[in-house]
Amino acid sequence: MKEISGRKQGGMSPCAACKLLRRRCAQDCVFAPYFPADEPHKFASVHKVFGASNVNKMLQELPEHQRSDAVSSMVYEANARVRDPVYGCVGAISSLQQQIDVLQTQLAIAQAEVVHMKMNQLPSASPPAATSENTSPISVKQIMPNNNNSHHHYHPHQTTKSFFTMDMVVDQANSLWSC
Repeated sequence: MKEISGRKQGGMSPCAACKLLRRRCAQDCVFAPYFPADEPHKFASVHKVFGASNVNKMLQELPEHQRSDAVSSMVYEANARVRDPVYGCVGAISSLQQQIDVLQTQLAIAQAEVVHMKMNQLPSASPPAATSENTSPISVKQIMPNNNNSHHHYHPHQTTKSFFTMDMVVDQANSLWSC
């Protein structure tokens, strides 16, 4: 027997939608190409959230080349709504955004620690005499050209100490704290 849309001609096996709805699956069934009999869970969740009538209307209003993507979206949203009836996809997106924020914070802290470690690896030279010729600071950008924070300066007469994952610089000459 010849296969049409995953259904046998003659003794047609109903698609998952028609099987769940307990109706005869017609040759031109709008559900059959998207809800095959071997994936009944797809239509079950979509039916539970959207209803068969609404899914039928949505599919018939769309051009055929967009229906597959629409069904994928409906299945994803329906599964998200089954897991989280209040927020659905928005809850999943929000959770992922929070994870991104946490990971970006962790990355920034790790990058700051790398800068701190590189600064501590600079060769220790004896502090220069306080003369008018030796007052220009060496910038972090000169020491580490890939760093975009050119407003931070390294002063040879200062020591760097870590305080709550922020690099603090103690000006030993003036006893001032600066970031």
